Amino acid sequence: MKLKLIIFLNLTCCFIASATVKPASIFTDHMVLQQQSNVAIWGWTKPSTKVKVNTSWNKQNYTITSDQAGKWKVKVATPSAGGPYNIELNDGEKLVLTDILIGEVWFCGGQSNMEMPMKGFKSQPIIGSNEAILKSTNRDIRLYTVPRSSITERQENSKPSQWKLAAPETVSNFSATAYYFGSLLSEMLHVPIGIINNSYGGSTIEAWMSPEDLKAFPEVKIPSKTDTIKEVSRTPTTLYNGMLYPVIGYGIKGAIWYQGESNYERPDRYENLFPAMVSSWRKNWDNGEFPFYYAQIAPYNYAQLPPYHVGGKFNSAFLRDAQRKSLTKIPNSGMAVLMDIGEEKSIHPANKKQGGTRLAYLALAQTYGIKGFGALSPTYDSFTVDKNKAVIKFQNVANGLTSFGKELVLFEVAGADHKFYSAKATITGSIITVSAEQVKVPVAVRYAFKDFVTGDLFGNDGLPVSSFRTDDWDN
Repeated sequence: MKLKLIIFLNLTCCFIASATVKPASIFTDHMVLQQQSNVAIWGWTKPSTKVKVNTSWNKQNYTITSDQAGKWKVKVATPSAGGPYNIELNDGEKLVLTDILIGEVWFCGGQSNMEMPMKGFKSQPIIGSNEAILKSTNRDIRLYTVPRSSITERQENSKPSQWKLAAPETVSNFSATAYYFGSLLSEMLHVPIGIINNSYGGSTIEAWMSPEDLKAFPEVKIPSKTDTIKEVSRTPTTLYNGMLYPVIGYGIKGAIWYQGESNYERPDRYENLFPAMVSSWRKNWDNGEFPFYYAQIAPYNYAQLPPYHVGGKFNSAFLRDAQRKSLTKIPNSGMAVLMDIGEEKSIHPANKKQGGTRLAYLALAQTYGIKGFGALSPTYDSFTVDKNKAVIKFQNVANGLTSFGKELVLFEVAGADHKFYSAKATITGSIITVSAEQVKVPVAVRYAFKDFVTGDLFGNDGLPVSSFRTDDWDN
């Protein structure tokens, strides 16, 4: 009996290995597919060849014919969360993808603060991650990392990678922000969770956008196919070509994003680039206005980085403000504020759990409809002038504002001369009143509008208020 089993397994392995049908790299054993949806599956075989796709959860058969390049694509209907299941692909030879779960899938993009693994970077730790890694084994959480690829020509397929089950060795090397986000979703939703990490340290937003996206920004130089890539993570379109385009269309519930540090010198452009990128992703994904939640970059002393710019709009608060303003430009979005966890000497905050958790709060409240807890940071709404005082109103403050008993020291007020002075600020429920002796008639107010600062204003639920300004001045 054992001999027959060994012969059968050997024949099966040989049969699968010789199959000509090849799914795209992101479709592997152990993957998670978005529940209650029509998800796309695609790949390659010989030109003009029929491919049969069978899904074990409903015994449904689909047939598609490959094009002249051998590419095929089919959409399959998925049930409510569950599994494990199999998908059989057959173009005359059979390939079976096994241990597939149906659940909630989220796409996670950005630069190094999204890429930073749970184990941390060298000599840059993540607070509390060791115990989280130890306790991470969970068959219902599946993780996929799109390999790095920067290239001037659009790629049909990404480099090979594998979906992996959450366990210490896997989680240790996976995005901390993405893992903390996914683990809280798993805890609260009780369904399988699939997390796709598609990030590259040091990347600019232009690198994640297509040539078509960037036509509206003529100041951005788009490389030709034969150009040499001098900055692998900062050359426009190159990460879109190598890492994003090959996986666009994989069935997802939504996306989270942590990027902006590499664009801090160009906040005015980012204010337009960011909404344009999100709009393009949604259009190309053909998945409606899926939820898009993003982390506001944390305060940090950018003046210590080459070329050591200081002053004016080199203050990264202007980039944070561009992200704050994007909330009104990007439908179905939310911003996780990190004003309280920035580090003056590290661009990679060690408290990654706060970032991932706050992004999960947004998803749990706005996408999954869980009520009764705080998910949104208070946001600046408007201000009025009462003699020599500025009265600031906020949104998302159902239970008031707090400084947790500390003096508010980060407000500034300016008059018509555009000179800002440190101001006295007092909280009255959900309103802040600001004044400074040097300013008789307030014209503008700023809060925590510094390159590096630790926020001191919160909602009653502990979520920090974003830095903001009421003016549109260039200094």
